[in-house]
Formats: sequence, structure tokens, C-alpha cells
Amino acid sequence: MPDSPMGWSSWYSYSGGVSQENILKTARLLISSGLAQYGYRYVNIDDCWQGARGGKYRAIQPNKRFPDMKSMCREIHSLGLKAGIYSTPWMGTYAGYMGGTSPNPQGDYSSLALPESKRPQPDQLFGSCPGSQRLGAAKTGPVWMITQDARQWAEWGFDYVKMDWYLIDVPSTERIAADLKKSGRDIVLSVSNSTPFEIAGPISKTANVWRTTGDIEDHWGSLKKIASSQEKWQPYAGPGHWNDPDMLQIGRLGKVGKANTTFSPTRLTPDEQYFQMSFWAIISAPLIISCDLEHLDDFTRGILCNREVIAVNQTFHGPSEKVLSQDDGEVWIKPLGEGRTAVGFFNKSNKGQTIHVPLSRLKLKSPQNARDLWKQENAGTASREMKVRLNPHGAALFLLEGKR
Repeated sequence: MPDSPMGWSSWYSYSGGVSQENILKTARLLISSGLAQYGYRYVNIDDCWQGARGGKYRAIQPNKRFPDMKSMCREIHSLGLKAGIYSTPWMGTYAGYMGGTSPNPQGDYSSLALPESKRPQPDQLFGSCPGSQRLGAAKTGPVWMITQDARQWAEWGFDYVKMDWYLIDVPSTERIAADLKKSGRDIVLSVSNSTPFEIAGPISKTANVWRTTGDIEDHWGSLKKIASSQEKWQPYAGPGHWNDPDMLQIGRLGKVGKANTTFSPTRLTPDEQYFQMSFWAIISAPLIISCDLEHLDDFTRGILCNREVIAVNQTFHGPSEKVLSQDDGEVWIKPLGEGRTAVGFFNKSNKGQTIHVPLSRLKLKSPQNARDLWKQENAGTASREMKVRLNPHGAALFLLEGKR
């Protein structure tokens, strides 16, 4: 996985109702919608798939909504896609399901679990969030069982695992990475959430993806807060190792933790959706969508399927850098190689504004040929400066080519 991963996750769509049926439906929709041709290839099951421990490894087996994990992965692979799964080094997940450690060698959680009559779903041992915290399961248990879970994931055919706990720590991450390596299958390791910045160095050498934030929500306050926290992380990104500010809040979404069958448009405005996609592109963040793909409208497709914007995200010749910050307006640059530079303009203000930036601030010499990547048209030649008018919470993304 040298490039920043692109794909789909179940958490903000089917969430608590994730199933083999809707995972395979999504995989087929990635193909029929054309999104796979743009690079969206991971189909990731998030929380809520877990049943009881069993099988030859005494690993977590799926609940009844997943009758055959191996055949599911086989079908996903037959479409040219990759499959992802979710767990935690805690005894219980955020959604209240079984985790990767246990109170005992038998993998018996009954001493902590709710009576079955009080569980929202039969396998939701600790109840809805924050049930695991309330019942004492939101911690690493005395018996580490991720070693056998990793062997099971490899045997099923998974290519990606998201391990979710707080606070992320180096010893646990190294142990999980070692277990995945011992499984005999090349599996991407994504750790979540809220990685302490103090361990950015060792985490960036161990994990392939690490969350730099808490959970994102589909409103401007959440997006602005996350975008404002990413600058210090940029030096740690590089091929195979990526900062993750969480999923794209674009398209029609469900309610987290609910067994969703219907979806509502994101609460982000069109400008805010352009802001998120532009910002995620310029900082090389994973492009993981979580929207309903069955009713994909032209606007959403236009944001997700702009090849020139995706190319900025997927091309890495050095870390991104914020070069201007003034009056809630920012300018970021990202080297793309061969005399090309991506330049992102971002307006965090509640008012429209024009952002001016001299080419010298962009570390470029005159002249520069400019291309507007969202309009997909040439924007003339910049000789001394760039000047861009942005809506409130708006963004623009340019490719400059010329002298450095």
C-alpha cells in the first residue's frame, strides 16, 4: 500500500446494521458506479460484525449477519477490490461487541457482559456506546487474543484492519503489527483514534494509517477543528504510512450506531464538501467514503470522481506545508514532482474573502502556468502572485507548473 488508501467504510452508512449482504452490495456498486475506476477499492467492515469466539483458532467469529466471511472476501477480490475488517485491543468495542483481548483464556466475556435480554442485539455484549466503558470492557484484557484473530482474518482473506481504541500506544501497535505479519498475509494496519502527537514518530514507522483526530461529524465545526489540527502531522506522512483525519462526510449518510436502511444528505454545505475533499487531497489523507452508493447524485459523484484532484491526493513527492495563514484564510502547498506543485486555498471564515499569495511564498519562481482542478480548466499564467476569491467555508485547488 504505497499510496494513501481509497475506499468505503460501513460506519457512517449501514453502521449497526452492517451485513454480508450490504457489504457485497456496496462492492458491486463500487464497480457499477465507476468509483472503483477512480481508485476506491477498499470495502471495509467497521464495528458490529462480531459474534462469539470459536473455530480452530478460538478467534472472533462473525454474527449471523455474516454467514460466510471467506466467500464474501473471495467475491470482493473477484471484483478487483480489497476487503477490510475492524477490531480493538480492548475487551469490548465502542459499539459494545467483543474485542481482541479477553478476561480469560476461554474467550468467555460473560462476567462483564449484559444479560442477553438487555442487549440491543444478541451479540452486542456490552450494549450500545458507552456500554463497554460503563461495564469495564473498554480496556485491554489480561489475555491477548489478536494473534489468533489475525490468523483468522488472513484465512478469510482480509486485506485491511482498523484497530480502534483510546489512547493509541506504541507497544500495542507494535504487537498488533507483529501479529498481522505472522498471519502470513499482507494486511494494512490502520489505528484509531486520536493518536497522541508525542508518539507520531514511532507510530508512523509501525502503522500504515493512524488517526490524528477523534471521530469526525458532518458539520462545519467538526471539519474546521480537524483541518486546523493537521499541520504538525505532515512531516510524518510518506509512502505506506499516512495521517488519517477520518472519513469523508460527503454524500448521503446514516446515523452512527444505528441499523440504518435509509440515508440523509450530509449536513456539510456544497462549499464545505469541496473544502473537505480539497484539504484531504492536499495532505495525502486516506479517501475513505461512507455514503450510500445506491443513490449517488451527480454532485457527489463530481466531488468524489475528479481525477485531477485524486491525483493530487495519490501523488507524493514530499509533505504538504501551510505557507500562509491570515484572517481565517490559508494556503497550502504540496510538491508533485517534475516541476509541479499543488496549491490549496481554504477559507475558514464565515464570510467570503479574497486570498492573495505571492509566488515567492509558494516557493516558486515566475512564471507559473495555473490549472483550476475543480473547474478542470487552465487558469492562465501567474507571474507575481495568485489571487483567489472564496465563498465562506470554501476552497480552491490549483496545479502550478513552471520554474521552482
